[in-house]
Formats: sequence, C-alpha cells, structure tokens
Amino acid sequence: MYVPGSFAVSDEKILESFIERYDFATLTSSSSSGLVASHIPIMLRRSAGKAVLVGHVARANSHWRQFDGSAETLAIFHGPHAYVSPSWYATGPAVPTWNYSAVHVYGKPLAREDGDFTAAALRDLVARHEGARAKPWRMEDLAVDLYEKLARAVVAFEMPIDRIEGQFKLGQNRSQDDRLGMLKGLDAEGSPDADALAEFIRSATR
Repeated sequence: MYVPGSFAVSDEKILESFIERYDFATLTSSSSSGLVASHIPIMLRRSAGKAVLVGHVARANSHWRQFDGSAETLAIFHGPHAYVSPSWYATGPAVPTWNYSAVHVYGKPLAREDGDFTAAALRDLVARHEGARAKPWRMEDLAVDLYEKLARAVVAFEMPIDRIEGQFKLGQNRSQDDRLGMLKGLDAEGSPDADALAEFIRSATR
C-alpha cells in the first residue's frame, strides 16, 4: 500500500484496535488461475504471544485451498471513508479528495480441519456479535446433527501476522483551520459515510 508519511500509522495497538472494530475484511490470495478474494469477518487472536487472524470460509469457496501455510495472503480492513469538498477548507487553492482509513495485514494462512478449532472459531465469532443482545442466539440451540452438518460446510483458518501497515488519511496534511472546516463540512453533509468519518477523525486525533 502506498502510504505517505503524514498518513502512516505504525502503532500496533492502534492497528489492532482498528482490526477489532472494523472486522469485516477483504482477504486476497494468488492462485494458479489468478487472484482470488473473499469478504469475511475476521477475529484478531494471540497464539504463543503472536498476533493471529482467525476466520472461516465456505468449503464450497475454493479460496481455502490456498491456505497451505506457505503462500502469502493479504487481509484488508476498511474503516470509514467519504468525499471531501475543497469548499470546506479555509485556505486554497484546493481540490476534492477522499479521506479514509485502512489497515493491510500480510501473512500465510493455514486451513485448520480439526473440529475443535472450527467450533472455537465459530463460537467466538457468534459470541462477539451476539453477546450484548438481550436474547443472544447460541450455537448450542442447534440440534447436534444440524450443527455438525453446518460445521463441515466451512473451513476455519488461522493467519499469523507477518507484517501490518495502516493508513489514516484524515487531512493531516492540511492546516488546523482546514481540518476544522472539513469536520464542519462532514457534519453538515449528514450522510452515514460522512458522519462515520467525522466520528473516526475526532476519535483518532484526540
């Protein structure tokens, strides 16, 4: 990823927090027939002190066949993004731009066929998204034979993180007045994307 110095983020704690918050990722690998990509939720875990990504894909999705532990894969985590109008800046000349946040993670995923690993991966994912609900759905509510059928239909994997890079393009190259104008412009825009970007900018630049 091309990362200008003013937008680069290298703090691993910040990058890992980003992954945990924006955990629906694009996973890209190279295969004999070309590039393949899958869009899936991925969890950040630690194994033997090393950061590891854990997820699963449908068994019918041949992407998992690239997960042999030796071929590199790229996981892209996308954060808030939105159009920025030059009319929002206090100074000029200026041109339109797009501000965004993204984290790229590189590693060599390994498919894990053992049932205990798959069960833990599924259980953790469900707990993450169901845990705060008043009446959370539980895998244990499934009949055993149905659960086993569904679990066999997916392939879980783990991907130790070999390299991680982040870019938060949030107007850091502009003056303070320009950045304040950008935030006012995003607030006035009132779209979900603009609101999410404004919230992220405020939280990331405290």
